[in-house]
Amino acid sequence: MQDEINEKTVALYIKTGKLTAEVLQKAIKKLLSQAKKELDRQAIPHGKQTLKQLMKQNTGVSNIEITKDNIKAFESTAKKYGIDFAMKKDATETPPRYLVFFKGRDADALTAAFKEFSAKKLTQDKKPSIRKALAAFREKAKKLNASRQQTKHKDREVSL
Repeated sequence: MQDEINEKTVALYIKTGKLTAEVLQKAIKKLLSQAKKELDRQAIPHGKQTLKQLMKQNTGVSNIEITKDNIKAFESTAKKYGIDFAMKKDATETPPRYLVFFKGRDADALTAAFKEFSAKKLTQDKKPSIRKALAAFREKAKKLNASRQQTKHKDREVSL
């Protein structure tokens, strides 16, 4: 009885003119790849997914609202914490709302992710803008170059 349980058989049908090791190897590889695809299809998705996939998992679903500017930043934080979530755009209102749906059991992880996300956003807002500083330095450099060119022309006129 134990031997029957441990042994598994697979039926493989190959239509070929001459059965060679190469043909058999290709057939077995194709069989294994299809078996792997079947397992991947049955696996539960993780991370960002569609709302339909999230609902299929039969867990309580909660949602929160998020702004359009923060979507990408939130996705990276949620990925870090391993939160299963789905994004949905509610276009019924004039400025469209963006809703993030997540599993009810991920609520604790989501609060931790939002704390980190909001702290990261606050530190980004406090940092001075490098582009603005570069623009200011460019203006200073233009003024310095303009004054240098004027003095060069004056010296040349005097020497002539």
